[in-house]
Amino acid sequence: MRQTWRWFGPADLAKIDDIVQAGAKGVVTALHHVPNGAVWTAEEIGRRQAQIRVRSDGKPSGIEWDVIESLPVSEDIKKQKGDWRAHVENYKQSLRHVAAAGLRVVCYNFMPVLDWTRTDLRYEVAHGGTCMRFDINDFAAFDIHILQRPGASRDFSPEVVAEAGRRFAGMDEPTQKQLARNVTMGLPGSTESMTLDDVRAHLAEYGHISVDQLRKHFIDFLSEIVPVAEEVGVRMCCHPDDPPFALLGLPRIMSTAADYRQVLGAVDSPANGMTLCSGSLGARPDNDLPAIMDEFGPKVHFLHLRNVKRDTDDIAGSFYEAEHLGGDTDMVALIAAILREETRRKAEGREDAQIPMRPDHGQDILDDLGRRAQPGYPTIGRLKGLAELRGVMTALGHKEFGLNT
Repeated sequence: MRQTWRWFGPADLAKIDDIVQAGAKGVVTALHHVPNGAVWTAEEIGRRQAQIRVRSDGKPSGIEWDVIESLPVSEDIKKQKGDWRAHVENYKQSLRHVAAAGLRVVCYNFMPVLDWTRTDLRYEVAHGGTCMRFDINDFAAFDIHILQRPGASRDFSPEVVAEAGRRFAGMDEPTQKQLARNVTMGLPGSTESMTLDDVRAHLAEYGHISVDQLRKHFIDFLSEIVPVAEEVGVRMCCHPDDPPFALLGLPRIMSTAADYRQVLGAVDSPANGMTLCSGSLGARPDNDLPAIMDEFGPKVHFLHLRNVKRDTDDIAGSFYEAEHLGGDTDMVALIAAILREETRRKAEGREDAQIPMRPDHGQDILDDLGRRAQPGYPTIGRLKGLAELRGVMTALGHKEFGLNT
């Protein structure tokens, strides 16, 4: 695997120097300041590449921008409303520009309204560090009592509805506001966030869009975009829903192997692939991560390696971001499946035999606890995760185990 590191640009508390010292070989980033639906210009892409290529002392960093995460799909495209056709054309132009700059992997998602959802961004774990957590009871308190979505209580079990009511009754106004901010935070690194009224407006516009209709909108988008990606040599890879189950009464269409099977089969192309996120998919107990890697391996273009610990085996349940080798996903078995796929690609002579990966998320530990970095992206916590993953990769890649790539 090609080891990469997510970077949110010059304002990121993790600097290019830190990425170099961590031993990462490439950077995963995006033009977070460009509004969704707008064109990524060649000038802005080049400026970001130049920032990555230089350390703070002016010396060459020796690393490059490897993966785009993400080139966002606008809500207009997802709903097929408003300026969605113009946004699709802008997306095509952005792909041409990133390809001209030498970028080949584009990660994105097709989640409606909320790009990812957590209820607690600083949840304390047993050793005193903190991490992100999704609590189904707190989310229900937000949905039913803060957002006051009509009919919200019907989407939760009676036990969750009762507990949500108890929790909301114990919240003061600052706690309510903090929960709402956590839930509506938006895509990591993005300058765009939503108010409660924004969320309500989006929900009203989604209206009667069903799972089948949203999937059709996604396939329509891919039918337009993938031919351009093929033409310019870009590999698109869709990130799974996070968490991988329905929220706010909205359809979710990329939560399981069956979901990926439908979408990748509908627009069958080497340019239409998957971002395998072990944390997002692993939050659902019926997702077998090593099996998913075995099935979709040829179309896995990017890897997010992280782990979550589930409170229960409910499909829609609570979980927190665990240590990379400490959650419910068998990370050793997953990495073994990845190395088998890389060996197969190498034998085929594929130019993308080495799959880019990044240590996704991390717990805030040691000095991270005082830094208040982008939630989920502490420097030391991710470095610890990368070290753990690197150890597994090195061991399994040893000639004694037959997975040497």
